[in-house]
Amino acid sequence: MNWLTGGPQGEAKRLIAQLADSTRRDAAARELIKLGADSVPPLIDALQTQDPSLILIYQHILARISSATPILTKTLATAHPIVRGRVSEVFGMSKDRSAIPALLDALKGEYFTVRSRAALALGNIGDASVIPALLPLLKDNDGEVRMTACVAIAKFRDPSTFDDITNVLLDDPMIEVRQSAARALGETRHPAAIPFLMEALRDSSWWFEREQAAEDLLTAIENMGAAVVEPLIEALGDKEGTVRKYAAIMLGRMGDLRAIEELGMTLYDLHNEVGKAAAEALAKFGAPAVDIFIEALNHPEAEIRENLVASLSKIQDVRVFPILLEMLRDPARDVKLQALQALSELRDQRAIPALREIASNRADRELSMLARQIIESMK
Repeated sequence: MNWLTGGPQGEAKRLIAQLADSTRRDAAARELIKLGADSVPPLIDALQTQDPSLILIYQHILARISSATPILTKTLATAHPIVRGRVSEVFGMSKDRSAIPALLDALKGEYFTVRSRAALALGNIGDASVIPALLPLLKDNDGEVRMTACVAIAKFRDPSTFDDITNVLLDDPMIEVRQSAARALGETRHPAAIPFLMEALRDSSWWFEREQAAEDLLTAIENMGAAVVEPLIEALGDKEGTVRKYAAIMLGRMGDLRAIEELGMTLYDLHNEVGKAAAEALAKFGAPAVDIFIEALNHPEAEIRENLVASLSKIQDVRVFPILLEMLRDPARDVKLQALQALSELRDQRAIPALREIASNRADRELSMLARQIIESMK
């Protein structure tokens, strides 16, 4: 019956059409794999689709056809750039080492999409002999290529390449490329990457008016795990306030008990944002940090006490409520206001007598009104 269907490739086209139907997809994929090399040209043609969900299906099928390599290799050198890029991704999925020479040639091609996809494929294949060919891409004219080169090279977790990636991390003119370099180094989870990431943290061009971009750097540093805790504790004493603030934030997220004492000292930082970050970080440690809060609440600086009260309310501990109640008598109005707001979140009925006392004192109309609103919300 092949003359009716157009031979094996005609059958392949019929099966490819069924891949769009989720109820028939698995059976069609199995049949396409069985057809072997006969299904490869129609699948390559299908890679031109605009449907990203189908592209991935076609690629996964091609990656499972062992006899596809010769045809795919030829396609990588001759097809439309979009198809070449998608074929490169197939090799990255199959991790076919026999495709390495063709992918190395693709790194030198005219089209940035092909260069970038070929670089990623080589990184996924994992043969370290290609590293020297990937390193020049860190200086490619196209930003996307530089981004993918960082990712590809970092997959080898080779410390000898970290300095090259750091040059991108610190000096690339595009923040998106630098973010990619940070993510790549972070994903290595290699201790040797820590000094380079900490160097970036101390570079103001990374975070000045770029808090959202800096988040990638912070995540990369956190990915280093326990090995980065001591460098972050050291950074709490950095001369730059923003570095101290970010160090406190990361230590709070990581939750390593080694940081508690140093974060306690950072509560008294003259830079209010740093002290606030330290208080929020300490609160994440829960009960072990309560005694530090209690001691610090005796500090004469009202801003420090205000930060402490705001963060203390986030700790689930029986000692917290009485402390907040006591802070309603603080001499500083802003501290009283923060204590009221904290008690409103706790919604503890035991606070009602103290709240009524404040509500009845109309000398400060704002505090009085807020106390009445909190009482009303507890009914």
